[in-house]
Formats: sequence, C-alpha cells, structure tokens
Amino acid sequence: MVSRSRMENTADHGQHPYAVIVTCSDSRVVPEFIFSAGIGDLFVIRGAGNTIDDCTLGSIEYAIAHLGCKLVVVLGHTSCGAVTAAVQGIRERHVSNITDRIQSCLCGEKDIGCACRKNILNTLRIVEDDLPERHDVRYVGGIYDIREGTVEFFEDLHETE
Repeated sequence: MVSRSRMENTADHGQHPYAVIVTCSDSRVVPEFIFSAGIGDLFVIRGAGNTIDDCTLGSIEYAIAHLGCKLVVVLGHTSCGAVTAAVQGIRERHVSNITDRIQSCLCGEKDIGCACRKNILNTLRIVEDDLPERHDVRYVGGIYDIREGTVEFFEDLHETE
C-alpha cells in the first residue's frame, strides 16, 4: 500500500531515486515489488527485452546527472519472450526492431538462458560506452527468476560470457 504522506512528500519535494533500473516490459517483472521499493525510490525504464535506444540512454543520463542516481541495473529475466523471439528468428513488423537488436549480440546462441545473459551484457556495454564516464556510478547486470522471485547479479562483464 502506498502511503499518502510519501506521495505528498515526493509531489512537494521531487523524486530522489537511488537506482536506475533498465528492465523488460514483461508484466511479471515489477522492479518496485522485486526490490521492495516505494514511490520515488527507483527510476524504472522499461522496454521489451530490456533493449535500449537513444531515449533510454537519455533517461539514464538524466537520472544520473539530475536525480543523483549512483546505481544503474540492467535487469533481464527468465522466460523472456523478446529474447526467445530473437533466438527463434521471429520477424514481425515492429517486433523486428526488438528482435534484430537482441540478435545482433547473440552470435547464434540458441540457449534461451545464455541468450538472456548475453543480451543483458550487451545492454550494459552500450550504456557504459555511451554515457559520460563517472567513477561514482556503478553498473550492474542481473537476471530475475520469475519462478523463484530471486535476482542473480553480476558486475564483471567478462566473467559471464
């Protein structure tokens, strides 16, 4: 339940999220629930397959520069439909914008779990390479297990490949 005082506080004094969460638009992945966060705690950016574009990068940059976020998490999840569609080569009108982006980093990977991890790592690399270097910001990848309700985090972009 959302407290009225918290709503009023953020309305009057703005948001001060401690983390940016770039995640999938899948309805089973709800960062505020997963991380027990309330209103104003997380700056959540959602897109199928946790893919990113210039608007997403701009949103992350804004959250870091203007809202003071010091943590950026790219959160994928098990049983991701977008990653599965990319692995299966599904090409439908606008869906191909998503699957093409994911396929570009898979290098022919057919295992959905490995493909999900590669997609997260690719998104992390794009974010880290594109945004201005800031030593006070930490970038982390994670996979949310939709069956277990747990998150496995990883930081080293080379250890999980």
